Amino acid sequence: MTNPVPGRESASPVTTTPAPDVVTDIVVVGGGGGGLPAALFSRWHGDDVVLLEKADQLGGTARKAAFWYWVPNNRPLREAGIEDREEDYLRFVARLSRPTLYDPSSPTLGVPPNEYAAYRAIYESASPAAELLADKGALPYRHVPDAYDYWSDIEEDKTPQGRVLIHADAKETMADGGLRSIESMTAAALRDGVDIRLGHRVQRSIISEGRVVGVQATTADGETVTILARKAVIFATGGFTHDAELRRNFLSVPLFPGCAATTNEGDFVRIAAFAGAQTRNMNYAWMCPLSLEKAVRDPASLIGSFCIAGDSTLFVNKYGHRTMNEKLQYNELAQRFFEWDAQRAEYPNLVMVQIWDERSQEHSADTEYGRLIPPPGTDDSHVIHGKTLEELRDNLAERLAQYREHTGGVDLDDDFLSNLEAAIQRFNGFAQAGVDDDFHRGEKPVQLMFNGAVKEEPGRTNPTMWPLSETGPYHAALLVGGTLDTKGGPKTDTEGRVLDDSDAAIPGLFGIGNCVASSSAQAYWAGGATLGPIIAFAYRAAQAAHDTESADLTTPARSATA
Repeated sequence: MTNPVPGRESASPVTTTPAPDVVTDIVVVGGGGGGLPAALFSRWHGDDVVLLEKADQLGGTARKAAFWYWVPNNRPLREAGIEDREEDYLRFVARLSRPTLYDPSSPTLGVPPNEYAAYRAIYESASPAAELLADKGALPYRHVPDAYDYWSDIEEDKTPQGRVLIHADAKETMADGGLRSIESMTAAALRDGVDIRLGHRVQRSIISEGRVVGVQATTADGETVTILARKAVIFATGGFTHDAELRRNFLSVPLFPGCAATTNEGDFVRIAAFAGAQTRNMNYAWMCPLSLEKAVRDPASLIGSFCIAGDSTLFVNKYGHRTMNEKLQYNELAQRFFEWDAQRAEYPNLVMVQIWDERSQEHSADTEYGRLIPPPGTDDSHVIHGKTLEELRDNLAERLAQYREHTGGVDLDDDFLSNLEAAIQRFNGFAQAGVDDDFHRGEKPVQLMFNGAVKEEPGRTNPTMWPLSETGPYHAALLVGGTLDTKGGPKTDTEGRVLDDSDAAIPGLFGIGNCVASSSAQAYWAGGATLGPIIAFAYRAAQAAHDTESADLTTPARSATA
């Protein structure tokens, strides 16, 4: 970002309504994949809308995402005659979200009633929301009929393909869907009269007689701006990926700060707490592997490693052991980095090393979706090279030493080289047979979907695996487990209303997206299962905010323009 983001101030609310700079019907805080749809839906209801964005551009995390959005029972499925029944969808998401509670004989499938209601709200509203955005020209889409759910192989997934939509103008690989989506939604917001104000960090709410009636924001030059809302304030400010204290104290494992926008600092957690909100799901995150070096050097442009490139490639830990299926879907793969060794009192997989040979370098180089095998002419500063495995070991040790302060001192074990040679020999045997007896690589549809480009090998049965070359050169990159973004925050109802400790709605206060608690709990249902539900709840929150009785805001506005 060109301009500095205003620093955080106290989130203690203003309880005496000050003279405002602006009075509007609805204030939307955050201009990303949740805030833009919320602002658009609100404006299309006829409400005056002010959208406040902390950064100096719109888009947030969504801007650099693929922006798949997962829409159960979507229009293309219905038109194709493919049944996606609500009862089947509910079993699928409940089974994944709360596996220890799941009971198919229970009226709520064993999950808490509020979460069951949220699942139903997604099914009911995701498709109407997507259609309205498309009809208004804000988010034209094309259907991705071949996209698999991430758990398409489990019994409860009766519609394993076809729930994903993508921006109509996204390229064939769909990697630029986020940029295209932010561009078209921004154009629609400007066209339809949303008042967009960049570089405004909301610091606190304004509460009058128990109702949130506005916010105060600061700009980069230190000006305080007061915006009153006759109906509601809708927060869509993202999670707390880039607040180290919140990560340390709430996440269940030591995740590295990930590919969320650097403005995702948990602002709403603090602001909502002063309004009496209760929090939920603070221990979970949307997870993915990350390039350690890119995460440290340039978090603003970081993209998570959603797809692991190559077939003649494997991961090993600091001991040289292969410990995981490298082609697992990213949320599940990242969790393997945090398996605790109770004997050694350490996370042995905290830093994993992806190793590939010249064959994968020639045939699988790609940077989309965070792949780490760089094509010629692209940034390869994260790659460690070696003419032999011994030289690669030495260069890896040297590179790891540069990041000791970020990893708790991780370095290679004395037996790394011998263990690596044994791991490669064992992997090569599996690759020749086409069956990974240790970790079952390539056995699920989602692993084939994310495999990426590989050299064609006639007759092989498992395209995710090929033996590593017996001779160098070899290449490697360092990976850690990090957040796409966090998924905990204030508890909300099915209309996005923020709830207090007695589960009563806090008047005038709404939240959607990663700044509030996700009903998915620990699960990542499918590609786009972040944004599809976010769009659904933006749709519902805008309707509920529109239906809210306007507050009597008789304080005269100041004449100065914010």
